[in-house]
Amino acid sequence: MLTQLINQNLYHTHRYWMAKALFFGQKGGEIGEIPVGAVIVDGQGNLIAQTANRKETNQDPTAHAEILAIRTATQILHTWNLKDCTLYVTLEPCPMCTGAIIQSRLGLLVYGCDDPKSGAIRTVLNLPDSYCSNHRLAVISGIYENECRQGLQKWFAKRRQKV
Repeated sequence: MLTQLINQNLYHTHRYWMAKALFFGQKGGEIGEIPVGAVIVDGQGNLIAQTANRKETNQDPTAHAEILAIRTATQILHTWNLKDCTLYVTLEPCPMCTGAIIQSRLGLLVYGCDDPKSGAIRTVLNLPDSYCSNHRLAVISGIYENECRQGLQKWFAKRRQKV
């Protein structure tokens, strides 16, 4: 019974933070960015970083939500080692972001929906479990999966109509 209660509380916590990531992704989509949002929470449940993609805004190919969130978290915490932190992101990270996640030693990655084109956690590649990874990353996927996928699909459908 206690284990079930703990698991329920964790599930609600993950949904809470993923809803925040969805919000930031939507805000990014409103300014022309692919609507991917990310938040980082420390081990005490404090929000450390919140962002969306800024690739177009910053004219920076590395300005993915995950990278920006990691940069902010490391600056705030004054360490590159984020072992006590959780990253919530609406889309499965690409190879670049997965590399940064592994290098920052994030304690937990929670993502919304799979990326069948460039997902590097489980879908196309599995970098965290490969021999090239020097960090074993705990991963949870599927939190608000439908909402994350639908948000991306709607955004791309709108964009195609304009072209």
